[in-house]
Formats: sequence, structure tokens, C-alpha cells
Amino acid sequence: MKLILKWLLSAVALLLVAHLYSGVVVDSFTSALIASLVIGLLNTIVRPVLVVLTLPVTILTLGLFMFVINALMFWSASGLLGGFHVRGFGAALLGSLMYSALGVLIESALGRK
Repeated sequence: MKLILKWLLSAVALLLVAHLYSGVVVDSFTSALIASLVIGLLNTIVRPVLVVLTLPVTILTLGLFMFVINALMFWSASGLLGGFHVRGFGAALLGSLMYSALGVLIESALGRK
């Protein structure tokens, strides 16, 4: 039940990011649900591989390269889906930062229950 609630809240967070920032466009709530699922799958499957492959760069930049990896996951999801669009890498970087911040708030709220 907690997983489904987190998924729904993540979709709402994605809609909020699209509402607050014009660089991210989500067509509908259904698109937001699918996009949040794809982002979650990319973060679960692809992100760990990228983290290991880019470890020297991440260490050299004192961890700041992780923002680039998060933006790439966000941007990749928009490339795979039709109802979710991100207008360039800069928009992906800012959108992923906003989405991650909302994700931390969601985790915090669900952790208390």
C-alpha cells in the first residue's frame, strides 16, 4: 500500500514540477503516473550502473556529477514517453532537482506513518 501511495504522490509531484517550471511538460495525470514509474525504473536499473561507471568523475567533482546523472535519468524518461516532455538538458537538470526535492518530502511524510 505504501508503494502505491508513493507512486501516486510521485505522479502528483511530477505534475507540480510541470506546473511550476515551463521546461517540463506533462500532458495528463495518466502520463505523470507512467512517467513516474519509468523514472523509478530507470533510477533502479540504469542509475546504479552509471554511478559505478562514472565514479572517478563523481569523486573528482566531489559528488556534483550525481546531479548530471539524475538529470540524464529524468531526460531519458522523457525521451521514452509521449506524454512527458523535457526541453533540453538544462530543463532536465532543474526539473530533476525539483522532482528530487519533492521526492525527499514524500519519503519524509511516508516515513512518519
